[in-house]
Amino acid sequence: MEPLQVKFWFQNKRTQMKTQHEHQENTQLRTENEKLRAENMRYREALSNASCPTCGGHTPIAETSFHQHQLRMENARLREEIDHISAVATKYVGRPFANSAEAPSSSSLASFKRPYRATDLGRPATENVGQDIDGYRLMAIELPVAATEEVIRIAQVGEPLWAPNMDCNATMMNEEEYLRSFARVFGLKLDGFKSEASRESVVVAMSAPNVIEILMDVDKWSNVFSGVVSRATTLQVISTGVGENYNEVLQVMNAEFQVPSPLVPTRESYFLRYCKQQHVDNTWTVVDVSLDHLHSTVPLVACRRRPSGCVIQDMPNGYSKVTWIEHVEVEDGGVHNIYKPLISAGLAFGAKRWVAILDAHSQRLQKALALAPKGPPLPANGEGRKGILQLGERMVTRFCCGVNASSVNAWTTLSGNGTDNVKVMTRNNMDDLSRPFGLQLTIATSFWLPIPPKRVFGFLRDPHTRKTWDMLSIGGDVEEMMHIVSGKEVGNSVAIYQAKSGSSSQNKMTTLVESRTDPTASYVVYAPIDMMVEIQLLLPLLPSGFAILPDGPTGGQGRGMPAHADSGGSLLTVALQVLVDPNPNAKVSLGSITVANNLISCTIDKIKNALIPKSS
Repeated sequence: MEPLQVKFWFQNKRTQMKTQHEHQENTQLRTENEKLRAENMRYREALSNASCPTCGGHTPIAETSFHQHQLRMENARLREEIDHISAVATKYVGRPFANSAEAPSSSSLASFKRPYRATDLGRPATENVGQDIDGYRLMAIELPVAATEEVIRIAQVGEPLWAPNMDCNATMMNEEEYLRSFARVFGLKLDGFKSEASRESVVVAMSAPNVIEILMDVDKWSNVFSGVVSRATTLQVISTGVGENYNEVLQVMNAEFQVPSPLVPTRESYFLRYCKQQHVDNTWTVVDVSLDHLHSTVPLVACRRRPSGCVIQDMPNGYSKVTWIEHVEVEDGGVHNIYKPLISAGLAFGAKRWVAILDAHSQRLQKALALAPKGPPLPANGEGRKGILQLGERMVTRFCCGVNASSVNAWTTLSGNGTDNVKVMTRNNMDDLSRPFGLQLTIATSFWLPIPPKRVFGFLRDPHTRKTWDMLSIGGDVEEMMHIVSGKEVGNSVAIYQAKSGSSSQNKMTTLVESRTDPTASYVVYAPIDMMVEIQLLLPLLPSGFAILPDGPTGGQGRGMPAHADSGGSLLTVALQVLVDPNPNAKVSLGSITVANNLISCTIDKIKNALIPKSS
């Protein structure tokens, strides 16, 4: 049978069986109702005949019924959860779980633990087509339940599963111990794939509901974690959850994970994301688990997400503790040699990277309302500051997405000897209001510097040293028009600078600059803006700038803060974006590419000359 025929056959079959299921369900509900009535009568009779075991006298109702009341409340809550799961199963699988005997089990899940390749993804045998398709859909419900249990256990246990890694001051997983304890559910590691697993905890200045909202809203998630998430999409919402929060929301997602450099391939993954509230200790879990091998339309990808995610515990005064688990299997081919130590240490995709970004974001939200900007030329109220911060955030997001090695970015190598490859690409923007209309040219490269990340960041963000590397400033000084502190670490800020000029009538170039740093990465991103236009979120921006990463785990001298280190080397990505022609249908000329190549080469030379001692 053709796949489309199979689809229509099951749709018709479910329609025919729907009436039968509803009749059976009504019968079951009536039976359950009678059982509850009988149980209620037994409770009443027991209460009326209750007596004290010591003296034989009548026992107060409050003392005898408290425990029974608690049990009834717990039973009611469990029935509500069972009803909800049954509703999800009816919608997604085509039949409800009639009783506990049909509930998901680890044994049924384990029966699907088979390696997968492009030849067998979602392609069941013809003789078992009905059973396999129904089984795949059932797996989409069973997977997140089992993954949640695994993440909770992994977040709580210590050695021998987790062991400290002194080289990068991180907690790394013992793979053999993991396979011994958990592989029975999710299968063995795929051939040719490399395992990466790490765990990190942090206390952030955000409540648990706010953290969960960021993780479950795909737009907020991709914006907050733009340094790691290149793009993300919610493909399907399987369950909208219970209540007004995200409890038991289940959705299918596709995401591409990145390092801000054209020298590191992105990692694409299709996965389920599930949010669950743990009523016992009032914690939350948000869990990801790959579902590549369950859907026929999902292509083979080079990144498989084993149960990953975070456990979130609400704390007083609007804080929460987040324990992050990042566990993936990847084909890491194509990574440039200078980035391999960084990735192996978990500083590019690991848990330390994720919690560092989340912590920095919480600080950004805190500082946004606490500090007022300098200078009167721009809005000084809370909404004005918020607008500038949002503009800076969008600028950094655009920069990160524009410099990675995603398949969306069609890079062409211009020059280089394998170390300092310069890559270029063009875009024709016809309808994106957040970018200038016309033909855009992006040129980027990444290279190693024998200079600590902290020093590189300080040099690039300093407005007084900008003229030493910015070819477009023509060696002139700049004046700070506005400055907003956006974090507790020195250097986290959004500023607006204007070039100084001897003539007041001369049109002065104004630049929006975002500088941000966390324990794993730093950025200095800038874009020219028109001061005659009202500052707004959709102001067209074409950002250029720098991404600064440590060159490996030893940059922080074992302190776990490589991006703030006073020693070690740096991996610097430089990217310049220019509007070549306001006509979107224009074609880029060889002369424009040559000018851009010369511009980025001169910028790199000036940075190296300013930072590297002449004796080197």
